[in-house]
Amino acid sequence: MGSWIILFIAIASTIAVLIWPIREVEGIELWTFARNHSDLYKELAVDYNEQAEAQGKEPLYVVLIDGPALTRRTQSGFWSNTPVADLIEVERGVISNYVSGPLDDIGFTDLTDRLEDEGLMETINPPSFGPWTSRGRIFGLPHDVHPVLLAYRADLVEQAGIDVSQIETWDDFVRLMSPLMVDLDGDGRTDRYLLNLWFSNVGKIETLLLQAGGGTFNAAEQSIIASDANAMVAAHVVAWTTGPGRIGIDAPNFSASGNQLKLEGRVVEEKMPDRLAGIWLSDLPQLGGKMKLMPLPAWEKGGRRTSVQGGTMLGIPKSTEDFEAAWDIAKYLYLSKDLAEELFRASFIISPVTSFWEESFYTEPVPYFSGQAIGTAYIDQAPDVPFRSSNPFHTMALTRILEAISVLQDEAASGVIVPADQITAEALIPRAKELLILAEERVLKEMDRNVFLREAEEFGGGADDE
Repeated sequence: MGSWIILFIAIASTIAVLIWPIREVEGIELWTFARNHSDLYKELAVDYNEQAEAQGKEPLYVVLIDGPALTRRTQSGFWSNTPVADLIEVERGVISNYVSGPLDDIGFTDLTDRLEDEGLMETINPPSFGPWTSRGRIFGLPHDVHPVLLAYRADLVEQAGIDVSQIETWDDFVRLMSPLMVDLDGDGRTDRYLLNLWFSNVGKIETLLLQAGGGTFNAAEQSIIASDANAMVAAHVVAWTTGPGRIGIDAPNFSASGNQLKLEGRVVEEKMPDRLAGIWLSDLPQLGGKMKLMPLPAWEKGGRRTSVQGGTMLGIPKSTEDFEAAWDIAKYLYLSKDLAEELFRASFIISPVTSFWEESFYTEPVPYFSGQAIGTAYIDQAPDVPFRSSNPFHTMALTRILEAISVLQDEAASGVIVPADQITAEALIPRAKELLILAEERVLKEMDRNVFLREAEEFGGGADDE
């Protein structure tokens, strides 16, 4: 009986496949994972499609797909050589999924020569190409810059008479802001903390690693997992979240509990990429007029005052039948001044197209941030955002770094390294370095098994502190 049921299901499914209507898209199809992107592209597509119809060109058709589903569908299409969209947006966190094999087998079209021939390498902020570059070749048009500034509770800071212009380094920040660490409910315990930071928050930790010149891999594709910069940041993260010098609290973004801690004034600062500024405006309107932005404190005097978090590209799959039409639409969307203005007004994201940075909409005061022209503030730091790796082992490397920090925190809290009441970043750095060396060895061992990446001489390097 079971065999007959299986046979019946097979026949029925075959018939269904043959007769089921298949939606055919007439024109250039674009897949995106972000609703705000989709809404903006659909608005721009109205004007584009009117012009396209008059000129006999193919129209633009925008499809919103959940992020993980978009990644699965794209990878499945690349692996099985089945149709995908003509244009696909990719988020920085998943780009390494697409560049793990030989360059010739990457599913997205190599845009390097076209970008150079059309002078776009000079038009777009150079650091914005980093996440979409593998082995010197660029596979996507960058959507953004995402510089990070420090957002702080200006009402609390100014009431305490703290002059933020005196803050240049993280040491300055801790010293000058420490008076804000107070007991709010009279139970004898600190309730307000300076940093929204926890030793398990990979996003915030990576932001600090990149700012310090650390991270996972450098531009030459060499591992920097065990770099001195990473050891220094790892030690500070643990010292800031553990022991007597604790100044951090876990107030996660995009969560009701984290938002409540912010509204209660339980945390003073947030490391804020431009896109997060727009989210706070909608999710935490109660803080309007209480917030201000400033450059990130540097790790050392004269050091970098910004970092970077996230990012999106627009790629053209090799299976796209009309590359020129797709390329024209990609430029129409990503290099459009109209999109730049709409994107900033809707979400405070600044365009990577440097010629737009003088536009007046970036200089307008924003009431939520106490009347600051935050577009100008982000643009001032945009040229200095650090390099972001697209190495296929980036995610693994970042996971190993986080594991090392977790072990460091456990050992520090249990008094293995120094007595728990004597925890300092300086005391933790040597052990942090040892743990990161072990983490790097594990990653390099895995990398050595990838025959495709071994073909490139740049791969497989040891720790590089430069």
